Amino acid sequence: MDNKQFVTQIADIEQNFAQWYTDVVLKTELVDYGPVKGTMVIRPYGYAIWENIQKDMDSRFKQVGVKNAYFPLLIPMSYFSKEAEHVEGFAPEVAVVTHAGGAKLEEPLAIRPTSETIIGTMYSKWIQSYRDLPVLINQWCNVMRWEKTTRPFLRTSEFLWQEGHTVHASEEEAMEETIKMLNLYREFAEETLAIPVLTGRKTEKEKFAGAKATFGMEAMMLDGKSLQAGTSHYFGQNFAEAFNIKFLGKNGALQYGYTTSWGTSTRLIGAVIMAHGDARGLVLPPRIAPIQVVIVPVAAHKGGVIEKANEIKDALVAKGIRAFVDERDMSPGWKFNEWEMKGVPVRVEIGPRDIENNVAMVARRDNLEKVPLSLDGFADTITALLDTVQKAMFEKSKKNRDARIVEADSLEGILQGVDNKNFVRANWCGCRECEDKVKEYAQATARVIDENATADGVCAICGKPAKHKVFFARAY
Repeated sequence: MDNKQFVTQIADIEQNFAQWYTDVVLKTELVDYGPVKGTMVIRPYGYAIWENIQKDMDSRFKQVGVKNAYFPLLIPMSYFSKEAEHVEGFAPEVAVVTHAGGAKLEEPLAIRPTSETIIGTMYSKWIQSYRDLPVLINQWCNVMRWEKTTRPFLRTSEFLWQEGHTVHASEEEAMEETIKMLNLYREFAEETLAIPVLTGRKTEKEKFAGAKATFGMEAMMLDGKSLQAGTSHYFGQNFAEAFNIKFLGKNGALQYGYTTSWGTSTRLIGAVIMAHGDARGLVLPPRIAPIQVVIVPVAAHKGGVIEKANEIKDALVAKGIRAFVDERDMSPGWKFNEWEMKGVPVRVEIGPRDIENNVAMVARRDNLEKVPLSLDGFADTITALLDTVQKAMFEKSKKNRDARIVEADSLEGILQGVDNKNFVRANWCGCRECEDKVKEYAQATARVIDENATADGVCAICGKPAKHKVFFARAY
């Protein structure tokens, strides 16, 4: 099967990006649809990506003193009424259990859409003194939000995520934690996912329900839309007061703690697909690829070929590389196409003639270059090549992102910018009415405030003095 025939299984990325995305996630066996509308079954290849994300991110959490715990899936509905803005924000998405064991429950139970309420309740029991602080806890779990419009990884009724929840003795410490975790997410996105991101404070309209301030990271997708890839929230004492999280300070006075929360989800897999993919399918960064190197024997029926392929694999595995020998009874060309679609960073082809010449043909997925490489010191060569691929993918994505940041000084300019698939940076007065006008006129939203730039004129929407520079974009 030649490449043109194979790629017809995937919609044209230029003509129909949404269908291309759906085709890729299904045909590369990342997910399948669950029997309940809006749910997904994450298949082994997709879950292996999540495991690699989880392993890398979790090690970063532990380096900054965060510990893992687990909290219940079911939350008494009364907990949600304690923080008014929070319950109002999540009410439309909450799934509720009213019956269990054949009987109606005395109190309905929410299936967690997020865990601030139950974690806050537990923290109020555990924290007594300033000596108990800070509390830095994360949980890896599933959550449920009853979404109307769903798409695998990007927005599903049930998804996997991590949510960190911390308590501090002062506003300064809590805000420092909020920014620290935002920066941790940014470093992870850029170093591990090879995706450059814009980070900054969200507007009041876009902040998390119940937060004093929300900070987000936004990634540019290949279709010119922004994807919110992670958020970090500063709550002040809002949740501490609602859930009675008090501690005895050094001065002997009882006071409320200052809390934060921060989270990322399986949406990160969607970000990787849409930031790096191409007409042939997935292009996976080596650091999260389930298989980093696939070895395809050529003329496998000839003596010594399979043995050599496995010898190469063993040498790679010994170096910590995730390698796999494809011994299936299919043509090498079919295998080449399948592994390209599945985004494996490096493909090694080995046949009788290669063995004679002490080389292997090596193909990179990111730029489709194919060269013969000596088998002497091959594992070290491939280790270095994987690092090269990782860096090249980030640089390519960054170049694409940077080319799509434009300035605008009018509502028409914002519309033109987003129509041309860009992040549009514009002066903004800070008022909700101007944000709403951009949403209505350009179908775009304020993604983050550019805190590295100072407003230098008038608001692009209303002409009043500007307070901020904001990145506007259409978003998922």
